[in-house]
Amino acid sequence: MSLRKEGASRGATISFLIATPQTGVDSIIATYSLMGLPFAVIRPIVAMLTAVFGGALINIVDAPETEVAKVSHSAIETRNKSLVARLKDAFVYAYVEMMGDIGKWLVVGLVVAGLITVLVPDSFFEIFKDNSLMSMLLVLCLAVPMYICATGSIPIAVALMLKGLTPGAGLVLLMAGPACNMASLLVVGRVLGRRTLVTYLVSIILGAVGFGLAIDHLLPREWFVQGLMAQDACCAGEHTSLLGMGCSALLALLLVYALLVERLHDHNHEYIHTPGRDSELLVRIEGMDCSHCRDSARKVIAALPGVEGVDVDLASGIARVAGKVDVEDIRKALLSVGFSIII
Repeated sequence: MSLRKEGASRGATISFLIATPQTGVDSIIATYSLMGLPFAVIRPIVAMLTAVFGGALINIVDAPETEVAKVSHSAIETRNKSLVARLKDAFVYAYVEMMGDIGKWLVVGLVVAGLITVLVPDSFFEIFKDNSLMSMLLVLCLAVPMYICATGSIPIAVALMLKGLTPGAGLVLLMAGPACNMASLLVVGRVLGRRTLVTYLVSIILGAVGFGLAIDHLLPREWFVQGLMAQDACCAGEHTSLLGMGCSALLALLLVYALLVERLHDHNHEYIHTPGRDSELLVRIEGMDCSHCRDSARKVIAALPGVEGVDVDLASGIARVAGKVDVEDIRKALLSVGFSIII
């Protein structure tokens, strides 16, 4: 939505929304680790091709745009940092901010995968073995209302495939789960319109199902199953190593550390509103889920005329705005990037 506000077309915005969950470096590496090389290669390629198809379809279906959004140069931050400072920022993002963003959903995915492994019978998907399209439609019914990130969807797909789900249906889950969750659909519909929302959904479903069928009928199943079998054997304790145990312990420590840092940040930025001070305004923002959401909300508020400073707390959703600015202007600015406010 920030790209849209900076002048990107509807088609380009939709292409970005479709592609980014599957083409992130963290998502690709996690896919390779849990599902093997074929899925790690095919998943981002399918996402990019579907994104181009979806963006082109949006530009065809939607009426030509009569007004191009103006670039808000005041919201663009220029950084003149040294190489050491930029490397420090990169490590802080990788091991603190990103862990805080994906950690919760990764844990949710692992818990759901564990429940599937224990509770779902091994022969559950045998009824769909000769009808992969039906299994994909079932997966779509599960994926659309499910709110989970691209990384968290991986262990769920692994667990379902170990129960007999076809590789093509697994790809549908990986594609539709992150891109078609209800939160994203509400934002797309609210900001870009109902017609764009319908086209967005159609392009993802057609792309995911089409490529899923191609995988099931054109590629050897062994390509995708061998990696899962190796993971299943590893989890059964056949290939437990000190390196694997050490990496698991390190991941757990990073998740705990990211959570503690986030709590400490929230505590240090706790804001108490002082009645009678017109130069300060307190609003609650709805729809923020990660540090990128927080930064996007902060930048769009900071770009408003009269704003002297902004502090946005991710956990509580509270934004402290210093300066002389109208609440309606804040509401419109946040709405343009997919958020709403409560006074």
